[in-house]
Amino acid sequence: MSYGSIEAIKERCKKEGIEFWKAVQIEDCSERNVSEESSWKEMTRMWRIMCENVDTYEPDRISRSGLVGKEGGLMEEYQKKGDTLCGDFMAKVMTVALKMGCNNACMKRIIAAPTAGACGVLPAVLIPYFKEHEVPEETMVEAMYVAAGVGQVIANRAFLAGAAGGCQAEIGSGSAMAAAAICHVKGADAETMGHAAAMALKNLMGLVCDPVAGLVEVPCVKRNVGGAVNALAAADMALAGITSRIPVDQVIDAMREVGDKMDVTLRETGAGGVAASITGVEIAERIIQTE
Repeated sequence: MSYGSIEAIKERCKKEGIEFWKAVQIEDCSERNVSEESSWKEMTRMWRIMCENVDTYEPDRISRSGLVGKEGGLMEEYQKKGDTLCGDFMAKVMTVALKMGCNNACMKRIIAAPTAGACGVLPAVLIPYFKEHEVPEETMVEAMYVAAGVGQVIANRAFLAGAAGGCQAEIGSGSAMAAAAICHVKGADAETMGHAAAMALKNLMGLVCDPVAGLVEVPCVKRNVGGAVNALAAADMALAGITSRIPVDQVIDAMREVGDKMDVTLRETGAGGVAASITGVEIAERIIQTE
């Protein structure tokens, strides 16, 4: 997309009297030379696949490394007992985040949003709300465009890969995308979406990428939960009228600066952070020996 900033999207919305999602769709059509109908059909397809991905989760399936797989099922069992600290809805959000992260680790089909390692954040925020409140599918597809627009701007101004900027670029970006998207579902304007995305990204700025044994499993799967919960908190703050003192585009630029300064051991190399802990190293050695 040609958008280099969230501000550019907002300016187009004001100039043409269109919503944020529509401005993103128009650019998608221009970039890929497709009709609005074709663009909508593709985004709808991805939304439906995302929903289906949650239902394909198998609680007894374990990743090849043996590190993750059951977490989604365990969280769901806990949620159904009705005695969670964060409440039933938030427990459902956590469940979806874990299920999707486990699906990715178990080589099942997922929608990268924006990456495979962060694939649980967006669906965890959108799908439980969609089901709980019986939101029209059209609104959810629009929210997907909002998320895509935020993600594309982050990709243009900074990065989305953990290898480039740490996990702030993956879970952080996914959280910002989800925060803006759920604000759209709640009927917020582009200004509010921008504040939500900014606060979500700021909350996770500096998050390192330290996968144990170089696998997108530990601590990655559980970080999807953190990203989803953070997105909802940021969205609620924005919907309450709380604003980010730092504009969203400047937050994205700051994230890039932080990522550029991050040591290489903290950027998906599996050589720093928890990956370099005593247990992390032991796990890596065990996996190498069994291969």
